[in-house]
Amino acid sequence: MLFSLLTTPLGRLRLVGFLEGLSFLVLLGIAMPLKYMLHMPQAVRVVGMAHGVLFVLYVLLLIQNSIEHRWSLGKAALGFLASLVPFGTFYADKKLFQPAEVQ
Repeated sequence: MLFSLLTTPLGRLRLVGFLEGLSFLVLLGIAMPLKYMLHMPQAVRVVGMAHGVLFVLYVLLLIQNSIEHRWSLGKAALGFLASLVPFGTFYADKKLFQPAEVQ
């Protein structure tokens, strides 16, 4: 299953979207409370860096897929906005990024 996701640009977008969404939730739900409640800023540095890299990769893959699949500007914009909202990339995966034969 994992290797099949890596073989297509859409599969890579879906995988990175999942990882980006997960890193966002870890950042908000674990790292930020550790920083502000227990004074452990290192958690935000580590998770924040990973999330930042995944976010940039997600945006690049979103642009690639938008061009390759000729998505409308609205669909691409929704995909981008989904990355700014907790749980948004999971929604985008289910509603926006399904392969054409599944929709």
